[in-house]
Amino acid sequence: MTTSPIPDWLKPLDEDDLQFLRRFLLNSGSLKDLAADYGISYPTIRGRLDRLIAKVRAAEEPNATDEFHQKLRVLVADGQVAPGIAKELLAAHRNSLKQD
Repeated sequence: MTTSPIPDWLKPLDEDDLQFLRRFLLNSGSLKDLAADYGISYPTIRGRLDRLIAKVRAAEEPNATDEFHQKLRVLVADGQVAPGIAKELLAAHRNSLKQD
């Protein structure tokens, strides 16, 4: 069996994200069943799914100018970096590229 390359949209997902996605599929996409499976509330599961969707969208963002920009978008989508901080970091990154 030949292995296919990992799609770009899967690359930013960590092990917890992949397990969540697996369990989502095994629960036939039912957020109610998934919440029961995890033993947490529906709104908590919905928030987790929304963050996962945002990470996938960020990974496929056509306006990301380079790998740093794309990674920054994924970190913001995952809630690891505040949007204001991300803007500052991106501006500093772009300035450093202009100086080279």
